[in-house]
Amino acid sequence: MFKNSIKLLSPLMITSFVIILSLSNALTGCSVRSPMARVVGGLEAPFHRFEPNNVEFKKFKNIFVQYATKDGERDKQLRHFIDAYDRVRNEYVYTVEDDTLINAAIEGVQDINATPGSIPSRQVVEAALDRMLTSLDPHSSYMNPEAFKASQDITNGEFGGLGIEIKMTNGFIEIITPMIDTPAYEAGLKPGDLITHVEGDPIQLMSLTDAIKRLRGRPGSAVEITIRRQNLGSFNVTVMRDIITVKPVKWRIENGVGLIQITHFNARSIDAVEDAVNAIRSKSKEGVSGFVLDLRNNPGGLLNQSVGIADAFLEEGVIVSVRDRQGEQRRYNSRSGDMTSGSQIVVLINRGSASASEIVAGALQDNKRATLMGVRSFGKGSVQTIAPLDWDGALRLTTALYYLPSGRTIQGSGVDPDLITVGEKASIGKREADLPNALEINGQSGQLTVGSQLYTEYCIPAGDKREDKLLGCAIMFLNAGSKDSFLNLMEIRKNS
Repeated sequence: MFKNSIKLLSPLMITSFVIILSLSNALTGCSVRSPMARVVGGLEAPFHRFEPNNVEFKKFKNIFVQYATKDGERDKQLRHFIDAYDRVRNEYVYTVEDDTLINAAIEGVQDINATPGSIPSRQVVEAALDRMLTSLDPHSSYMNPEAFKASQDITNGEFGGLGIEIKMTNGFIEIITPMIDTPAYEAGLKPGDLITHVEGDPIQLMSLTDAIKRLRGRPGSAVEITIRRQNLGSFNVTVMRDIITVKPVKWRIENGVGLIQITHFNARSIDAVEDAVNAIRSKSKEGVSGFVLDLRNNPGGLLNQSVGIADAFLEEGVIVSVRDRQGEQRRYNSRSGDMTSGSQIVVLINRGSASASEIVAGALQDNKRATLMGVRSFGKGSVQTIAPLDWDGALRLTTALYYLPSGRTIQGSGVDPDLITVGEKASIGKREADLPNALEINGQSGQLTVGSQLYTEYCIPAGDKREDKLLGCAIMFLNAGSKDSFLNLMEIRKNS
C-alpha cells in the first residue's frame, strides 16, 4: 500500500475543487470541516464569535431591511450573514478591512434586479455573500445548500452532469476542461469554449445556479448548448447527459515505458496510482525504462491525495508546506519507500495543470526525483477551506498558501519544466495571474527553474492516436537513459 503520511481531520483540497457542471468559478480546491472545527491542513485556527454592533455591519443591516421582504426568515438569514461575515474577517488568508467586505456585500444586494422590499431575505443574503466572497480572489465563494451538496459529490468521485469543469467569465460559462471519456469530451467540447445559451436561452440572463440546473438533468436526456469558440464563432452542440464517474487514473505500457495519466486528485487517486504501478510492473516481465506521470490539464483536487502520490515516488524530503495568515506552517514530509524502486520518472505538465498537480510536479522536481516536460503550469498556490455555516450552506474561503520544498510559492508563477516545449502552442485558457482579483505574492523565495528548450517536432508521436508528440518525447527520454543522451539524440534527429 502507499505510505499514508497525512492524518487530517477532514480532506483538504487544493485546487481544483471544481464542481463538474455544478458551481465552480475557478480552478481551486478545498477542505471540508464541521462548524465546530477550525482546521486548515492540520493548523488550528481559533473561532471568534462576532458581536454584530460595529458601524460597518449596521450599514449592511440597513440595506438588508430595505431590500428584503418581511418573510419568516429575516432574523435567521441575518444571523446567517453574521456567521459568514465573522469567519471571513478572522480566517481569510489576509486581513481585509470591514468596510471593504461590507461595501462588496451591499453592492451584491443592490445589483439584484428586483424591487426593494420584495426580495426574499434568503436571496438578499445569498447575493451579499456571493459578492463579498468573490471580491476577495478567484477561488473564494459562497455555496448555497445545493452547491454544498454538489461539492461533496466531486470529492467522492461520482455525480451527474456533462463532464465539464467550469467557471463564470463575463456572464458566460467558460469550460476549463472537458473530462476524459465523458459526454462533453465525446461531443468535442474544448478548454476555453464559452457556453452562451442553453436550449436557446441566454446564460447571461441566468444565475450560475439556474444555468447549472438547466444543464443538468436526467441521465440519457439531451441538452442543446450554444458554444462560442475563439477563431470559429458560435455553433450549437447537443450533449447527452450521463452519470459522471471520475476515473482519476488511466495507465498503459508503450515502448517499454509505464504511462500513468492522473486526471484528478479525488478520494480514489492514491489507490488508483498504486494499482497502476503494480499492474505495469506485473505486465512488464522484463521491466520498464521508467514511468511517465501525465498531469496535463489536471485541475487538482485533494491535498492529501497529492501528498500521498508524491510520497509514493520519494524516499525522503519535504513535499509541501502550508502557511496561514499568522505565518504558521504545517510541513508534509516523505517517508521512505519509493514504490518504483528508483525508476526514472518524467512528469508532463501544461497550462491546465493546477494546484495539486503543481504540488506533485514541484515536489518531484525540487527533490530531483523527476524531469518535468511541457509548459509552465497554471500557478495556483492557495488553499481553500470549505466551512459549513451554522444555518445552511458553506463558505469556500482561501485560508492559506502552500510552498514547495525549495521555499518557492507557485501562486501566480506556476512550475517551470526542466524541458520546455518550443514550437508547440501552449494550453488554451488563462493562467492564475490572469484571473480577476488573483492573489499577488510580494517577493518570491527560492528560485524558479530555468529549463532547456525542447523541440517536440523531432520526437516520435505516441499515444492512442499516435498524435501526442510531447508524450513521445517523454518515452524517448526514458529509453535514452539520461537527459544528455536524450538531448544528443534530439540533436541528431534535428540535423538528419
